[in-house]
Amino acid sequence: MTSTWADHDVVGRLRVLPATDHLHLLADPVAAALRALPPEVAARCGVAEIDPDLADTAELCASMDVPLSASANCVVVSGRRSGETRYAACVVLATTRADVNGVAKRRLDVRKASFAPRDEAIGLTGMEYGGITPLGLPAGWPVLLDQAVAAAPWLVVGSGLRRSKLVVPGEFLAGLAGAEVLSGLGVPVG
Repeated sequence: MTSTWADHDVVGRLRVLPATDHLHLLADPVAAALRALPPEVAARCGVAEIDPDLADTAELCASMDVPLSASANCVVVSGRRSGETRYAACVVLATTRADVNGVAKRRLDVRKASFAPRDEAIGLTGMEYGGITPLGLPAGWPVLLDQAVAAAPWLVVGSGLRRSKLVVPGEFLAGLAGAEVLSGLGVPVG
């Protein structure tokens, strides 16, 4: 039997519900991507409604007893090469930071990579800043996952909105279209 988020303690005090039954808690591109998945895969996604003021990882973890090691951050990075802007999403554990100008830069094959400007990230993804998630990103974008993210049994990640979080297994994220598991993408903080 496949385990669900209810079988794990990574969700702290979050009230997790089946995401497929609560699509109104997801940004439109995230809901569309979830609907496009096979039902047995989509069923592994949970969603928890939260106070939008708790959307930032540190605040959520402190307020809802979610371990930082069971939380992942998704950031949009970009770089230019031959007049073309290249984008990717980097997903790392909350206990790390993305190696943007090392691993991500080499994968994008650009001279310099940086976090995409806020308005650009929002406009391109159709998601709210602070809620950007690897599910439902623009077609063709690589989704770069640190090995620890792909190996995690369950993670709390953005839902595309600041008022909710997804709860998914790492293998779910590793199975997304465009997902690539990269060693060293997440660099320990401190």
